[in-house]
Amino acid sequence: MNLAPALEKAYTKEHLSARDAQRLAEYIAFGPVIFQVSRLMVKFGILEMLRNSDKGMTVEEVTKETGMSEYAVKCLLEASLTIGTVLVNKDDDRYQLSKTGWFLLNDPATRVNIDFNHDVNYLGFFHLEEALKEGKPAGLKALGDWPTIYEGLSELKPQVQRSWFNFDHFYSDSSFDQALEIVFAKKPRTLLDVGGNTGRWAMRCVNHDEEVEVTILDLPQQIDMMKRATRGLSGAQRIHGIGMNLLDPNNQFPVDQHYDAIWMSQFLDCFSEDEVVSILKRAAQIMDKESRLFIMETLWDRQKYEPAAFCLTQISLYFTAMANGNSKMFHSDDLIRLIHAAGLEVETIHDNLGQGHSIMELKIEN
Repeated sequence: MNLAPALEKAYTKEHLSARDAQRLAEYIAFGPVIFQVSRLMVKFGILEMLRNSDKGMTVEEVTKETGMSEYAVKCLLEASLTIGTVLVNKDDDRYQLSKTGWFLLNDPATRVNIDFNHDVNYLGFFHLEEALKEGKPAGLKALGDWPTIYEGLSELKPQVQRSWFNFDHFYSDSSFDQALEIVFAKKPRTLLDVGGNTGRWAMRCVNHDEEVEVTILDLPQQIDMMKRATRGLSGAQRIHGIGMNLLDPNNQFPVDQHYDAIWMSQFLDCFSEDEVVSILKRAAQIMDKESRLFIMETLWDRQKYEPAAFCLTQISLYFTAMANGNSKMFHSDDLIRLIHAAGLEVETIHDNLGQGHSIMELKIEN
């Protein structure tokens, strides 16, 4: 297996002592408890209080500040102490924020991931075993009655919907500035945004280039959301929408005009391998030798830092349990194999964009 240098050391050789390995095993066993305690330490403001306190705080002080019972505060602080998010001064029993607690409180990616896992995934993951065996998103029933989460995005409860979109936008938005330079290097006049969702990328495109026309291809429900989200914004008149279920292989890509560039951002990871090949083949049918297809994905094997690869392989199970039951975050070798099966070839790969994205620039095979 090909891995980035930062991942090879972590994933190909045993690097933990027996005692550390045992501790990690217990972390796994108590994972749901650790997650909820840590989430509540943020929600109740306790970690923030500790961060803002020069000398740390006692149980009594935290109790008074939060208005919670001393019992509740003791439970949370003692659990957090052994989790590693807080430290205690043995001389005066004052609690302070640890480095891990600091990241839990301040790292934007961590905060987005916590909300996503609590609001979107937590209840549904009880059905992960069922999802893995059946190849269906068995956990989605915790949120609603849809075949996949994508049909239900517009109907999710407000907090769930907010956490889903915050998660989705956080990872994609961080790469958009660099992505615009890559995609517009050859000054495309027409761009097809496949899976354009609420139109955030399309808006960036029309604001970046005052001549480009963007067409978004997505589910009809998403096109409606996009129109509402972009209504009245400068440049929105150059954004067009086509509602289509791309899971249906009979639904062909639009041929009413030529597209200089085709864009797929965090899109193909929403489909099974057979579905990916089908979508790419249909894209290839409307391309010529000058057209370019840009795929932006967080490829877990090409990450610069190990924590990113960890997050991405865990996110794969969101697709299993909640989203569709049959897709995952890609290893680059797998995605390249599917690209070739569709009659396309990789011209260039741009790595380390934003929060760990790569862009594969494709052309039709010679």
